[in-house]
This record gives sequence, structure tokens and C-alpha cells, in this order.
Amino acid sequence: MKDLTLKQKSVNRAHSRLRWPVERAIARIKTWRVLRKARLSPTKLTSIARAILTLETHR
Repeated sequence: MKDLTLKQKSVNRAHSRLRWPVERAIARIKTWRVLRKARLSPTKLTSIARAILTLETHR
């Protein structure tokens, strides 16, 4: 396998920095039981997800 160039490594590092907060947020949301057990319409679940994200942001 070919080694990455310095530019490719730099791009990968920048991409990783942008990606980790999103992945962490998704993982955190998955721990909320209300989303796992919910039997609601997608519209209501969207509102709940927004509320959760707001709470998590201000935590």
C-alpha cells in the first residue's frame, strides 16, 4: 500500500476534526431511551431530537 502524502495526511486530519463531534453527538443521542422506545410519528421524533440536541449543547 502506498504511503499518504503530507497533503493527504493534512486533509485526513482536518476531516477527522470535523467528524468526531458529529459522531459523538449521534452516539449520545442513541443512548436516550425515548428515541429507542418511541412509537411516535417522525415529526414528533424530530422535535424530540431537536430538544435533546439543544439540551446536550447547553450541558
